[in-house]
Amino acid sequence: MYDIIIIGTGAGGSTMAYKLADSGKKILILERGGYVPVEKENWNSEEVFEKNRYTTTDLWLDKNGESFRPGMHYNVGGNTKFYGAALFRLREEDFKEIKHYGGLSPAWPIQYEDLKEYYLEAEQLFHVHGKRGSDPTEPFDAEPYPNPPLPHEPRIQEIFDELKNYGLHPFELPIGVNFTPHTAANAPYALDRFDGFPDASERKGDAHICALSKALEYPNVELMINSKVIKLNADSSGQKVTEVIIEQNGETKTLTSDIVILSAGAINSAAILLESKSEQFPNGLANTSDQVGRNYMFHQNTALIALYTEPNPTKFGKTFGINDFYHATTQYEFPLGHIQMLGKSDEHQIKADSPVAAPGFTFELMARHAVDFWMTSEDLPDPENRVTVENGQIKLSYTDNNQKGHEFLKSELIKALKASGKFESFLFKGYYFSKGMDIASPAHQNGTTKMGLDPANSVVDTYCKAHDLENLYIVDGGFFVSSGAVNPALTIAAMALRVGEHLKNTLFKI
Repeated sequence: MYDIIIIGTGAGGSTMAYKLADSGKKILILERGGYVPVEKENWNSEEVFEKNRYTTTDLWLDKNGESFRPGMHYNVGGNTKFYGAALFRLREEDFKEIKHYGGLSPAWPIQYEDLKEYYLEAEQLFHVHGKRGSDPTEPFDAEPYPNPPLPHEPRIQEIFDELKNYGLHPFELPIGVNFTPHTAANAPYALDRFDGFPDASERKGDAHICALSKALEYPNVELMINSKVIKLNADSSGQKVTEVIIEQNGETKTLTSDIVILSAGAINSAAILLESKSEQFPNGLANTSDQVGRNYMFHQNTALIALYTEPNPTKFGKTFGINDFYHATTQYEFPLGHIQMLGKSDEHQIKADSPVAAPGFTFELMARHAVDFWMTSEDLPDPENRVTVENGQIKLSYTDNNQKGHEFLKSELIKALKASGKFESFLFKGYYFSKGMDIASPAHQNGTTKMGLDPANSVVDTYCKAHDLENLYIVDGGFFVSSGAVNPALTIAAMALRVGEHLKNTLFKI
């Protein structure tokens, strides 16, 4: 019997564990995978991107019933072990209703001010480096970033200056990286292997190193790995979750807890709830609203390789972003989205994308001249974009929306780069993060257990408690009402800190 069971060790689960660790409560954290092995293949792009060494071998279904292998990572730290650690706050406007080319982005039941102090705490926890105020769309905060911005390497500084001269407002990217590695780190420093790679040097600001490892320093906190949650059972009244059913080493086990915090990620949390059917919940646990699994969002994303006329010897280029098109402008009636730099491509990643090299270039030569960009536009909540489960297999039904603004964003970036006269050609990079930019790459997943005030059309309240149950909290990207156009990890971590403090103040009276 536990006081608290936390399911999942990603940005939500690990941060919840960190926040609740000093409560004195008996806490069990469940992770369906194990630790990412520390090995030379961690930084081998052929192993990571072409052979998918670290992604799950599970197969999911798309809306047509065709199977695919998702770019999901089931391990301690979740997908944060493989993310690029760009840690943004949602803009103040993202919490309000916004008109887009594809329709309406709805308002949240909370506002930016409700998360502001927790954003700062999350930035401190995840060692975020940045320059407050350099991003013209960033919400105001008198407190600086916990760490100074990462410096631009010479070629990146040159591009930064060229874009600034063009009339854009590039800014220092907020990146989570710790230059004092974890005491367990036993690999050399190699910041160039960042986006999409696990970091054996443990410099990356991931949930495992930044939050979970701190929680596990407390004697009342326990981690159980290789433990897949298959179902949650409610009591006879249908008021509380009383049992967590897991599969571990081929055995089925039943665990009990006073409070259950589900943080398995927007897709898997929805799947667990849908599989937890009972007489009280015939459509799945916490799903009297029929909203569990619906409104799935993961952004419109595009990776772009721009070939610079001169070689680009940069080791770590992920140091600036552009938000000139984040909001509507005089030129565009509606928002387009966000642009940021990516980690440096190598020939294996480029070859995996394109069987034909650019004219006059080999793949190796392309890699030496490549400058990499990532573009994100908001996708809009659609109840028919959803997670379901068929015969125990996850089905992800998704149809693109709000594409027009994303196409404008791509054209604006290419136009700005061409204006410098320093770029020879452009190609879109479809293989990034182990998979293409379609549903097989769910890195920014959110929206499947949306937050709301009305239990009839939402799953959780403003503190992520399930409307239908007294003791179930769902703290991962599922609570998002809209997706915004920046990476969601910091918002998930900030909400976990907020929910953790709420539990301490109300239930635990700490």
